Amino acid sequence: MSGMVFDAGGLIALERNDRRVLALVARAHERGLRVTVPATALAQVIRNPARQARLTRLIRQPGTDLVALDGPDATRTGLLLAVSRTTDIVDAHVVVCARRAGQTVVTSDAADLRRIDPDLPLLSV
Repeated sequence: MSGMVFDAGGLIALERNDRRVLALVARAHERGLRVTVPATALAQVIRNPARQARLTRLIRQPGTDLVALDGPDATRTGLLLAVSRTTDIVDAHVVVCARRAGQTVVTSDAADLRRIDPDLPLLSV
């Protein structure tokens, strides 16, 4: 594994103090692996940064990449939605980020991600 991408469910698990997710993040940082947080997934979860300490800490770590939905990624995301005949922009952006980075997705919604990319490496939480 070259690192991990968090979807909204993975970020929620982190915020809820899921021990498996906390261990994954700690192990990734110890091994120098990158953690990717698509900005679209962050937007689904962030409500009060001052009270969401784990989430805020994760996105501020030097080993974390916060990936914006810029023009090229918006196009890739839209094309992926068309091909998969799905509509969730956040899920498709997560897939775009994971494919590009060659990373495993930490998710609580594996079924939706599988509809977009059946071969995507997933870790269900």
